[in-house]
Amino acid sequence: MPTVYQVIRRPLITEKALTSRETEGSLVFEVAAAATKTEVKQAVETLFNVKVAAVRTANVEGKERRRGRFVGHLPDWKKAYVRLKAGEKVPDFASEI
Repeated sequence: MPTVYQVIRRPLITEKALTSRETEGSLVFEVAAAATKTEVKQAVETLFNVKVAAVRTANVEGKERRRGRFVGHLPDWKKAYVRLKAGEKVPDFASEI
């Protein structure tokens, strides 16, 4: 089993992520492409000492980038929406934003 830091790459701090945190009580993370929902759930519960109700994942296609006539492509990545159980406190990194 991979370590917690190999599963969860970084939290996503976007306007959409902040809105889902306020309305649904969910956190959004960039996770490893091979990570499963159960691995993400265990990693969040271990790292932040909270109880997770549900995990939704989405594969995001990398965008095409141009520099003049040269075309490049950003890598594909995976994100996870982690909904906390009712009554759970949002971790400190997300509450200060």
